[in-house]
Amino acid sequence: MTRKVVIEADGGSRGNPGPAGYGAVVRDALTGEVLAERFAGLGHVTNNVAEYQGLIAGLRAAAELGADDVEARMDSKLVVEQMSGRWQVKHPSMQPLAAEARSLARGFARISYTWIPRERNKHADRLANQAMDEQAGTPKPDTSPQQQPPASWSGASGTPTRFHLLRHGQTELSVARRYSGRGNPPLTETGRRQAAAAAQRLGKLDDIAAVVSSPLDRARETAEAVATALGTTVVVVDDLIETDFGSWEGLTFTEAATRDPDTHRKWLSDTSVAPPDGESFDQVHHRVRRARNNLITEHQGKTLVLVSHVTPIKTLLRMALDVGPSLLFRLHLDLASLSVTEFYPDGHASVRLVNDTSHLT
Repeated sequence: MTRKVVIEADGGSRGNPGPAGYGAVVRDALTGEVLAERFAGLGHVTNNVAEYQGLIAGLRAAAELGADDVEARMDSKLVVEQMSGRWQVKHPSMQPLAAEARSLARGFARISYTWIPRERNKHADRLANQAMDEQAGTPKPDTSPQQQPPASWSGASGTPTRFHLLRHGQTELSVARRYSGRGNPPLTETGRRQAAAAAQRLGKLDDIAAVVSSPLDRARETAEAVATALGTTVVVVDDLIETDFGSWEGLTFTEAATRDPDTHRKWLSDTSVAPPDGESFDQVHHRVRRARNNLITEHQGKTLVLVSHVTPIKTLLRMALDVGPSLLFRLHLDLASLSVTEFYPDGHASVRLVNDTSHLT
């Protein structure tokens, strides 16, 4: 299934060269829904450099979203013509930026560049100006206890939204190693002990703004244990539900491969392929990204506990690492394991912990 998106990118410099920033918006090509926003200050550079940085940020976001068909719209005639190959990139300061943009562009099956007038690029322009305003109006970092230190080694700035990603505890289907998606098995006694151990660990944290859970019982029961330890309640987010495995629900890997050999083989290598009557990993990625964006908007700069399942947690780790879908098949996550990610307001992200089960021993 082809995923087409539109990138709207802009950059500006107050002085040219002068204090600069960029903004980028990624939209669904069919619905116009905003899928991602990126903006950041750039220090003292030229307008054209800022324009290229906006394009690069948009291309990175589109790649993170799993897009394969991209239209980049900009009000910079220079960048559009150079990226389309009609104009040469002569200025030394822009040659490495153009090369970086072309390298990112090669990751898509199809890409085109369209010039648009400035009045049709207002969203990206607003983000670029917001980046420049914040850059100019923040002479020193906030040193209050809740402020996270800037990840200067990565270029990230601002206070990140931190997610403690907790996989639910054991169920009978997980013991039998069977596909467990939208089915709703309860926790086993071992699973309840695992949830209690995770709750004891997370209950020691004093900065949790919310405990968020998948709607499925095994996740909600795990989340309830954590929320009780923290003295709060559980917020259910439907988009954090596990993959719908369709007719493979309850089958083992071998049983599913025997039943639908061609589909199963393709499913293992192509994230656009869905199990019969089920959901593809691309569809999971789309809704988990939506959940992440909504949670960041609602809890910007705060720390949350997210209780979910293997695929949604791997998807969030994939977003934070900015890597391809092979991570879904190569990363192992234990029951009741804890991972930690941070998403910064300028688009950067970091992974601080993966698959930690020390609280279970």
